[in-house]
Amino acid sequence: MNKRNKNIKDTANPNQLLSRFNPRGFGALKFLLEKEFKQILRNKFLIRVIIFLPLIALSLLPMVANFEIKNNNLAVIDNDHSPSSSLFIRKIVSSGHFHLVSVRQNYNDALNDIEQDRADVILEIPAFFEKDLMTTYSAQVNVTANAVNAVKGALGSGYLMQIIHNFSNDLRSRFMAGNSKIQTPAFEIVPRYDFNPYLEYKFSMIPAIIMMILGMISGFLPALNIVGEKEKGTIEQMNVTPVGRFPVILSKLIPYWIIGFIVLTICFIVVWIIYGMVSVGGYLEIYLFATVFVLAFSGLGLIISNYANTIQQAMYLMFFFVINFIFLSGLYTPISSTPEWVQTMSLFSPLRYMIEALRSIYLKGSHFGDLWTKFAALVGFAVFFNLWAILSYRKKA
Repeated sequence: MNKRNKNIKDTANPNQLLSRFNPRGFGALKFLLEKEFKQILRNKFLIRVIIFLPLIALSLLPMVANFEIKNNNLAVIDNDHSPSSSLFIRKIVSSGHFHLVSVRQNYNDALNDIEQDRADVILEIPAFFEKDLMTTYSAQVNVTANAVNAVKGALGSGYLMQIIHNFSNDLRSRFMAGNSKIQTPAFEIVPRYDFNPYLEYKFSMIPAIIMMILGMISGFLPALNIVGEKEKGTIEQMNVTPVGRFPVILSKLIPYWIIGFIVLTICFIVVWIIYGMVSVGGYLEIYLFATVFVLAFSGLGLIISNYANTIQQAMYLMFFFVINFIFLSGLYTPISSTPEWVQTMSLFSPLRYMIEALRSIYLKGSHFGDLWTKFAALVGFAVFFNLWAILSYRKKA
């Protein structure tokens, strides 16, 4: 009886419980992680986002975020009406880049088609087109492009110039074949496109879109998690406990680090099923880079949550940083084509280093030794953001 009472007394000793629990160290981390995972599993909407966001985004965005210009609407003014001009028009239409929408009698009518958005490019074939080809071996055509959409106008006219050049070479080859006495030097250009032999734009976009999805999930979710607890008042219960700041921040990072791995794996499966695309390099390097990248973006989300008081503030702040990181990352256009001051600003975007690393591993098969500078930059971002998150966390106990 006395022994039993003694055990009860020892168990109820607060000092002994504190020594076992060690709330200021990592003793509380296990219980904090259990709390975070229970909250995540209770949130059915969050689970749907983790599963369906990469599925829907990777099904649609590679098709939409595509700078390949097809089905340009073409208006033709044929002032020659010869077999050569008809052959020329058929060659343009059969290329697959142009859709013939109208054949006009004068330039003003064709220009009206552009003004009414019925046509994107005008091709004007002059009179005596065939005669000039046969007698002077040269002829001129007029090309007018709608440049309201500068990218579409430049690429559409560029495609048409390439078709005209090919048509000219075909005529020259036939003329030379019919004249055996004339011999001219000739050479053939056979380009080789490494790492993307068919110039599929979506293959360049998919790795970047995967990192954009990973950054959004690993950044937004931690930010909204803490701010949501602020609005509910549950964070105050944590603040009055003797648990240190470091275990609290770490308990917020680890669940979303694991979620980032799950999202990344889902992305790899989706692009393999839909596009048949697999990594040329090793997946271990990708997961290693993703580990540091998720920690960096999660740290940024925690920083924002420390300063935001409402979910709306956290969303706007996170959206501001994510959008700027995306445009400074080279996701849509090469960084080298931007002004020098923008290139300097892009050095402060962690998304830039991750996209460059994933494209190199996924398409080129690069190894860690080729990308260690990018890995070091991501480590720097992760350390900086997470230290800031720990120091800025306002603990009231």
